[in-house]
Amino acid sequence: MSMNRPVATVLAAALCLLTAACGASSSDDKASATTTEVAASKTGYPVALENCGQKTTFKRAPSRVVLMNGASVAEVSTLLALGLQDRIVANQQSYGMSEVAGRAAAIKALPTGNVKLNDAYDIPREAMLGLRPDLVLSLTSYGFDQKNGFATREQLKQVGADSYVSPQGCDDNLSKMTVADSYRLLRDMGKIFNVRDKAEKLIAESAKNIAAVSEKVRGEKRPNVMVLFSNMSMGSNDFSSVVAKGIGNDILAKAGGANAFESASRTTFADLSKEKVAATDVDALVVIGYNDPHPAAYARKLLKEFPQWPAAKNTTYVTLSDSMYLGPSNDLAVEQIAKMLHPDAF
Repeated sequence: MSMNRPVATVLAAALCLLTAACGASSSDDKASATTTEVAASKTGYPVALENCGQKTTFKRAPSRVVLMNGASVAEVSTLLALGLQDRIVANQQSYGMSEVAGRAAAIKALPTGNVKLNDAYDIPREAMLGLRPDLVLSLTSYGFDQKNGFATREQLKQVGADSYVSPQGCDDNLSKMTVADSYRLLRDMGKIFNVRDKAEKLIAESAKNIAAVSEKVRGEKRPNVMVLFSNMSMGSNDFSSVVAKGIGNDILAKAGGANAFESASRTTFADLSKEKVAATDVDALVVIGYNDPHPAAYARKLLKEFPQWPAAKNTTYVTLSDSMYLGPSNDLAVEQIAKMLHPDAF
């Protein structure tokens, strides 16, 4: 799959925290200063958030939510996990698969608003305004950029719609994203929709699961892992969808691994030649399926193409999708990767 605008800026794909909910609350507040709660009454409203330098006050729970594409499933998965699917009037996010049973089907069943998308595969300004949203969610500030034909946050405000950019998305650069940002997204949506308790429960469960896995692999040698999207081109070289920075590295670290290509780029994705890839020792593969029904076939093809890799000699790979990205299910990715890398620990 080829996209002019990197799934990288879109990516999927937050997060850091090995403690339970209380510990998570204090550390992720430091990690994500772009979105901060200002005030909330005992009834839950009004809720005031500062998001990418803009202060927004929610007087009630939004009921007409639109989710921009952005090659993201973070926002739609978060709303589904919080049981808020009935608030969505138009969703453009889909990976076509999920580690969570039933999630892909639930996303597919959501209304799309019957919108004709623009060249950026997203909702153009006039179509957006015609949907009459009261809240628009975007992974990054790109989704509100006027020069790309989108409605700006100011234009949305003029028609009574609030807007929200997910953690680390203010500058359209997701290279610093960690698992803590997934928790921040959950927590902010919990505040906006007055489902705080449910959000905190999900955060606590995820943090507990990740901590348990990390404890099992503590002290183990960290294999070098290649993380990339299957059958996707985002640059000029043979391997342009290789993850270098971002939430994937945090997930790998918690699973007892290390990114073999972390130093290959300062941005989220590295655009690598076949020679560079061949010259790197890869102990294991994590292949992310983005609307690709056969990521395992792609993984096996790579292992056959680079038989010198330790990963090829041991057939060490795992295929994942939304759990590797910003969203409510990072603990699933941590567990599956850890079991691949350190099977004797489980």
